[in-house]
Amino acid sequence: MRDTIKNHNDFHMAEDDPSARAKMFVVRAKRAKIPGDPRVGFMATKHTFKLAVHRNRAKRLLREWVRFHEGLLVPEFDYVFYARSPILNTDRKTGRVAMHKALQHILKKYAPKTATNMAKIFKNSVDHRNFND
Repeated sequence: MRDTIKNHNDFHMAEDDPSARAKMFVVRAKRAKIPGDPRVGFMATKHTFKLAVHRNRAKRLLREWVRFHEGLLVPEFDYVFYARSPILNTDRKTGRVAMHKALQHILKKYAPKTATNMAKIFKNSVDHRNFND
Protein backbone atom coordinates (compact mmCIF):
# COMPACT_ATOMS: atom_id res chain seq x y z
CA MET A 1 0.00 0.00 0.00
CA ARG A 2 0.94 3.65 -0.14
CA ASP A 3 3.09 5.47 2.38
CA THR A 4 1.21 6.68 5.42
CA ILE A 5 1.36 10.09 7.03
CA LYS A 6 2.97 9.72 10.42
CA ASN A 7 4.13 13.23 11.32
CA HIS A 8 1.60 15.24 13.34
CA ASN A 9 2.27 18.42 11.34
CA ASP A 10 1.46 16.66 8.07
CA PHE A 11 -2.12 16.09 9.27
CA HIS A 12 -2.80 19.84 9.43
CA MET A 13 -4.92 21.08 6.55
CA ALA A 14 -5.88 24.57 5.41
CA GLU A 15 -9.49 25.60 4.87
CA ASP A 16 -9.00 26.02 1.13
CA ASP A 17 -7.48 22.56 0.61
CA PRO A 18 -9.52 20.18 -1.59
CA SER A 19 -12.06 18.11 0.31
CA ALA A 20 -14.98 15.77 -0.21
CA ARG A 21 -17.59 14.64 2.27
CA ALA A 22 -19.51 11.42 2.60
CA LYS A 23 -21.82 10.18 5.31
CA MET A 24 -19.12 7.85 6.66
CA PHE A 25 -15.99 9.98 6.25
CA VAL A 26 -14.41 13.24 5.14
CA VAL A 27 -11.38 13.27 2.89
CA ARG A 28 -9.03 16.26 2.68
CA ALA A 29 -6.14 16.60 0.26
CA LYS A 30 -3.21 18.98 0.08
CA ARG A 31 -0.24 19.41 -2.18
CA ALA A 32 2.43 16.85 -1.40
CA LYS A 33 5.86 17.96 -0.24
CA ILE A 34 7.38 15.32 -2.49
CA PRO A 35 5.10 14.68 -5.51
CA GLY A 36 5.08 11.29 -7.14
CA ASP A 37 3.58 8.92 -4.62
CA PRO A 38 0.58 10.08 -2.59
CA ARG A 39 0.65 9.54 1.16
CA VAL A 40 -2.48 8.79 3.16
CA GLY A 41 -3.41 9.35 6.80
CA PHE A 42 -6.40 8.09 8.76
CA MET A 43 -8.04 9.73 11.77
CA ALA A 44 -10.68 8.32 14.07
CA THR A 45 -10.93 10.56 17.11
CA LYS A 46 -11.78 9.62 20.65
CA HIS A 47 -14.46 12.31 20.59
CA THR A 48 -16.29 10.43 17.79
CA PHE A 49 -15.47 6.84 18.80
CA LYS A 50 -15.25 6.25 22.55
CA LEU A 51 -13.86 2.72 22.31
CA ALA A 52 -10.49 1.87 20.80
CA VAL A 53 -12.08 -1.12 19.08
CA HIS A 54 -14.37 1.22 17.15
CA ARG A 55 -11.55 3.62 16.25
CA ASN A 56 -9.45 0.74 14.93
CA ARG A 57 -12.36 -0.71 12.94
CA ALA A 58 -13.09 2.68 11.37
CA LYS A 59 -9.48 3.11 10.27
CA ARG A 60 -9.35 -0.47 9.01
CA LEU A 61 -12.44 0.11 6.84
CA LEU A 62 -11.01 3.34 5.45
CA ARG A 63 -7.71 1.61 4.62
CA GLU A 64 -9.56 -1.15 2.80
CA TRP A 65 -11.64 1.28 0.74
CA VAL A 66 -8.62 3.42 -0.15
CA ARG A 67 -6.64 0.33 -1.16
CA PHE A 68 -9.51 -0.70 -3.45
CA HIS A 69 -9.45 2.71 -5.20
CA GLU A 70 -5.77 3.61 -4.95
CA GLY A 71 -5.62 4.26 -8.69
CA LEU A 72 -7.78 7.36 -8.14
CA LEU A 73 -5.26 8.97 -5.78
CA VAL A 74 -3.56 11.94 -7.41
CA PRO A 75 0.26 11.67 -7.10
CA GLU A 76 0.54 15.41 -6.41
CA PHE A 77 -1.61 15.21 -3.25
CA ASP A 78 -1.40 13.83 0.27
CA TYR A 79 -4.74 12.65 1.68
CA VAL A 80 -6.18 12.61 5.19
CA PHE A 81 -9.35 10.62 5.86
CA TYR A 82 -11.47 11.51 8.91
CA ALA A 83 -13.88 8.78 10.04
CA ARG A 84 -17.44 9.63 11.05
CA SER A 85 -19.60 7.53 13.35
CA PRO A 86 -21.92 6.03 10.65
CA ILE A 87 -18.91 4.15 9.26
CA LEU A 88 -19.41 1.41 11.84
CA ASN A 89 -22.86 0.55 10.43
CA THR A 90 -21.90 0.64 6.77
CA ASP A 91 -21.50 -2.37 4.54
CA ARG A 92 -18.53 -2.90 2.25
CA LYS A 93 -20.27 -2.04 -1.02
CA THR A 94 -21.73 1.26 0.25
CA GLY A 95 -18.35 2.30 1.62
CA ARG A 96 -16.53 1.51 -1.60
CA VAL A 97 -19.07 3.44 -3.66
CA ALA A 98 -18.81 6.46 -1.33
CA MET A 99 -15.00 6.34 -1.46
CA HIS A 100 -15.11 6.16 -5.26
CA LYS A 101 -17.37 9.23 -5.45
CA ALA A 102 -15.25 11.23 -2.99
CA LEU A 103 -11.96 10.49 -4.74
CA GLN A 104 -13.54 11.17 -8.15
CA HIS A 105 -14.74 14.55 -6.87
CA ILE A 106 -11.25 15.57 -5.78
CA LEU A 107 -9.76 14.20 -8.98
CA LYS A 108 -12.15 16.05 -11.30
CA LYS A 109 -12.27 19.33 -9.43
CA TYR A 110 -8.71 19.84 -8.20
CA ALA A 111 -6.29 17.51 -9.96
CA PRO A 112 -4.03 18.48 -12.85
CA LYS A 113 -5.15 17.31 -16.29
CA THR A 114 -2.50 14.59 -16.48
CA ALA A 115 -3.91 12.97 -13.35
CA THR A 116 -7.43 13.17 -14.75
CA ASN A 117 -6.32 11.35 -17.91
CA MET A 118 -4.67 8.63 -15.82
CA ALA A 119 -7.90 8.24 -13.83
CA LYS A 120 -9.85 7.64 -17.05
CA ILE A 121 -7.48 4.80 -17.87
CA PHE A 122 -7.91 3.43 -14.33
CA LYS A 123 -11.71 3.78 -14.56
CA ASN A 124 -11.82 1.72 -17.72
CA SER A 125 -9.84 -1.02 -16.01
CA VAL A 126 -12.02 -0.87 -12.87
CA ASP A 127 -15.42 -0.91 -14.55
CA HIS A 128 -15.35 -4.70 -14.60
CA ARG A 129 -14.45 -4.93 -10.88
CA ASN A 130 -17.21 -5.82 -8.49
CA PHE A 131 -17.66 -3.60 -5.44
CA ASN A 132 -19.01 -6.61 -3.50
CA ASP A 133 -15.73 -8.58 -3.39
